Amino acid sequence: MDFCIFFFTVILFSTAFVTAAPSATSSDLVQSSCVHATFPKVCFHTLSVYKGPMTTPRELAQAAIKVSITRAAKVTQFLSGMQKEANKREKGAVKDCASQISDSVDDLRKTLGELKKLRRGSFKWQMSNAQTWVSAALTNEDTCLDGFKEIEGRVRSDVKKKVTNVAKVTSNALYLINRLDHP
Repeated sequence: MDFCIFFFTVILFSTAFVTAAPSATSSDLVQSSCVHATFPKVCFHTLSVYKGPMTTPRELAQAAIKVSITRAAKVTQFLSGMQKEANKREKGAVKDCASQISDSVDDLRKTLGELKKLRRGSFKWQMSNAQTWVSAALTNEDTCLDGFKEIEGRVRSDVKKKVTNVAKVTSNALYLINRLDHP
């Protein structure tokens, strides 16, 4: 009987240790990967709270893209609502910006799809695709802000704040993709 209790206790603690180990690994991976990112604080903050697998650099890059997709999609929704509040001059810029950010979401989704199917034989080609699409997403985000250069006020500042945040997350995702080695 004592042996059974001992055995059960060992299994229970072993299971708890194995379950806890990946999160320590994920935390270490996030910390070591984000330290040299373009925006290290943003990188660490967004990925340390991410609820998904991140035990490899590839999973970390995928998580960064997922975070970027989520944030960009929220900005698209925000911009849709902002069109109702904007004056005539602002409406055009907001509408164009919404289109640009929507294109960014599409590019980021293509990137995620490519990262999920990385293969040794086509790795360089797939990485080139992923880098191109994330770069295009960043360009779209930048182009969105260009539409507000001649506009002043709350709409501009609100849009700039939201889009700049997405651009930082997207830039960090590109950094993490660039760090990937062969699968």
